[in-house]
Amino acid sequence: MHNFGEWIEHFSWVQYISMTSWLYSSVAVVHYFTLLVMVGTAVFVDLRVLGVAATGKPIAQVGEQIYPWMWSAFWLAVFSGFLMFTTDAGDYLPDTVFRVKMTVILLAVIFSILVQRSIPRWAELPSPPAGAKVLASISLLLWIGSILAGVEIAAISGLG
Repeated sequence: MHNFGEWIEHFSWVQYISMTSWLYSSVAVVHYFTLLVMVGTAVFVDLRVLGVAATGKPIAQVGEQIYPWMWSAFWLAVFSGFLMFTTDAGDYLPDTVFRVKMTVILLAVIFSILVQRSIPRWAELPSPPAGAKVLASISLLLWIGSILAGVEIAAISGLG
């Protein structure tokens, strides 16, 4: 896996990103901004399901307004994160903390999809059922965990 990561690092476009500080910095700004939008919108919907935020709006309306922003930001974060990853892929691939981060993100995405797909059913009820609140709580915790895991890569592994 380490060899595969080093192979990626030798592509000319990856080396260009890596050696051009303004380009790498621009990609990083896009990545962090889209993470903010993505996680912020996911958390907002989770908080609405939990009855903490936007309680005056129907849950379906909140989902309809938020999810297009969330998924647009998600794909931009994936793309920009991939570009950042490629510049040090040989170091990131074998790193346990990086793998934990990616696993937590995958789980957070799965739980966000479960919440999103369940909102139409929950909207027909007077209030979200206990199962909805459990799903939203897990999604919320996973998104927070993904941020913490991402921050800890540098602290624990010295990468980033």
